[in-house]
Amino acid sequence: MSDHPPQAPALQRQAFDHLLARFDASAGEPPATRWPWLEAAHVLGQTRLGLHWRSHTAMLRYALQLRDGSEVLGQLLRLALVSLGHLLQRLPLGNIGRAHVSALSPMATSADTADRINAALRAMRSPDL
Repeated sequence: MSDHPPQAPALQRQAFDHLLARFDASAGEPPATRWPWLEAAHVLGQTRLGLHWRSHTAMLRYALQLRDGSEVLGQLLRLALVSLGHLLQRLPLGNIGRAHVSALSPMATSADTADRINAALRAMRSPDL
């Protein structure tokens, strides 16, 4: 289960967009530095169908860019499951959404992921910072 309480939809979307923007701004950095932005976006957005879908499409695009076949297949599988998971209300909360973790298992939110999410939420509450 996720360690983050539900957010107001507008704040959640803005923080999600902030995390994706940070991912975009990290272009040129190694994948190990870039993936955590997408993972944090996934954890934050997975309770809203549109954001959940966007997180997996961003992961798929990045996996294609990296030519990482196993990640591409994992993201295609997850995209196939997103709508069903929301329909059945069976979401593995806290799951980072990557191919190397089970698509069905909830996860405790790592300190790094929580820090990224909390920083994005704070940035949206105080846009002048």
